[in-house]
Amino acid sequence: MTAPAPDPADRLRLLRGELTRLGLDGFIVPRADEHQGEYVPPRAERLAWLTGFTGSAGVAVVLADKAALFVDGRYTLQAAQEVDTEAFEILHVTETPPHEWLADQVRPGARIGFDAWLHTPDGVARVGKALEAVDARLLAVADGSNPVDAVWSDQPDVPLAPVVPHAPEVSGKPAAEKLDEVAATLRRQRADAAVITTPDSLAWLLNIRGGDVPYAPFPLGFAIVHAGAAGGAAPSVDLFMDERKLSDATRAHLGEAVTVMPPADLPRMLDRLGGDGARVVLDHAVAPAAVRERLAAAGAKVLRDDDPCALPKACKNPVELEGARAAHRRDGAALARFLCWFSEEAPGGRLDELTVSDKLEEYRKSGDRFRGLSFPTIAGAGPNGAIVHYRVTPETTRTIEPGGLFLLDSGAQYLDGTTDVTRTLSVGAAGPEERKRFTQVLKGHIALASAVFPEGTTGSQLDVLARHALWQDGVDYDHGTGHGVGSYLSVHEGPQRISKMGNRIALRPGMILSNEPGYYKTGAYGIRIENLVAVREAQVEGAERAMLGFETLTLAPIDRMLIEPALLTPEEVAWVDAYHQRVHDEIAPQLADSPAVQRWLVEATRPLAVMG
Repeated sequence: MTAPAPDPADRLRLLRGELTRLGLDGFIVPRADEHQGEYVPPRAERLAWLTGFTGSAGVAVVLADKAALFVDGRYTLQAAQEVDTEAFEILHVTETPPHEWLADQVRPGARIGFDAWLHTPDGVARVGKALEAVDARLLAVADGSNPVDAVWSDQPDVPLAPVVPHAPEVSGKPAAEKLDEVAATLRRQRADAAVITTPDSLAWLLNIRGGDVPYAPFPLGFAIVHAGAAGGAAPSVDLFMDERKLSDATRAHLGEAVTVMPPADLPRMLDRLGGDGARVVLDHAVAPAAVRERLAAAGAKVLRDDDPCALPKACKNPVELEGARAAHRRDGAALARFLCWFSEEAPGGRLDELTVSDKLEEYRKSGDRFRGLSFPTIAGAGPNGAIVHYRVTPETTRTIEPGGLFLLDSGAQYLDGTTDVTRTLSVGAAGPEERKRFTQVLKGHIALASAVFPEGTTGSQLDVLARHALWQDGVDYDHGTGHGVGSYLSVHEGPQRISKMGNRIALRPGMILSNEPGYYKTGAYGIRIENLVAVREAQVEGAERAMLGFETLTLAPIDRMLIEPALLTPEEVAWVDAYHQRVHDEIAPQLADSPAVQRWLVEATRPLAVMG
């Protein structure tokens, strides 16, 4: 009979006991696995096991007499609900960074441990410098000696989901062609190899998909890409992945350029690169510090540069873009069926968040090429909508009350594309404050969707467009405006983004991003309007330089009952009406089996001049 898992207080006590055994005065527990992914396998949910916090970003620091959990603005309310605040102080990661808090708390001579496979070189350098300034030390625990693992008695096993080929009709480009392009990039950098540590890059490069983590079709593993030589040795890949995940068909798909090795062989192959004096590209923002230290110790010349797969992966090819459009048309039909159902059921006060979330998934599952959700649905009624990344559970589900707002952020993985859409819905008549804030958010959404900008523009240069209307009224939102989105990969993809934070990556044709301004009133309601957009070339008469703009991909009505037309300019009204006409024209033909939903769609997409 298996012993029951310890409660949260006991977990903290057990961890501190293990730290004492290791001679450590503290330990850093990130919400990360060896690949720095947003979604991690159950085995890597160390932060959730220790603290109870289930968000996708955060870090805990445990000392002998105190502990703190650091989260960003998306998760401050959620953390307060999930975490024992007597055991963990909850701090905003931007206002009080972990390295600064540590430097204030530790005594001279303190030894703070970390697992070098779960932190990036940049992160380690930042904490190490802060501790050094107060005569404390940051020490990597030995491989396989993570103290959380040592006390987590029922830690899940490593994932072994099958790896499958991603066919050319949806990938748009053969893996061999991608490898040649990446290898050519490395040769231009005078690099011999690159270590690929992120699973989405691995999946994109080799045209494979898997299921090792929730919500993203990732096969976990590492790779070394050998650049070869122009006119000489061909590029090749060493793939470090558990062979039990690879069928004969997948091995055949990988081809002769890919050599499969056990994950345990990675350190030995890093040593070999060092022994050869190789010049190796490593992305210090996402790679494990353990990889960098191993390469450097073995004598490799480590070149700090971006993952060579990241930018070409972000710039979708024509086949991937057409797949995204098709996926959004199917997703839009599922949303129309759901929204029609919601409009009939919600006013009666019979629905709760969990029921609604499950119903939307049911509609999506019936669509072609559906492969799962792209993230846990955010279904926030009333005050729960103000929790930016709220996750409904049977314990927290809230009845959707008439007269309130309901925020629904959801998405799906389809074989040909990834979707992510947020709609804020009125349940009955909304008040004037809610309508005003919703319309201000809509104005920001339209400003960004309509933007035309020169080549070389970054997302951070466009972010103000989405916030301007809110700023004029002295309000704002504490999250980015847009994240990159993959092609049947991660719903949150870099290196592009739209945010107040500086970003040196210019937007390029083919990139897919979200457009999602919002407003949140703690304890009352939340508002967000999110569509996905693709960067494309823009034709501007008389333009003196190449210009870009956005193509909106998402096809779902925006709740007309929450719009205050008097706050919109004629151009903004025209944008809403044109968008709704397009939604109707592309979605209605898919609803031929349901005249009731077709009738609902006609009403939901009427021009704003026809209110009522």
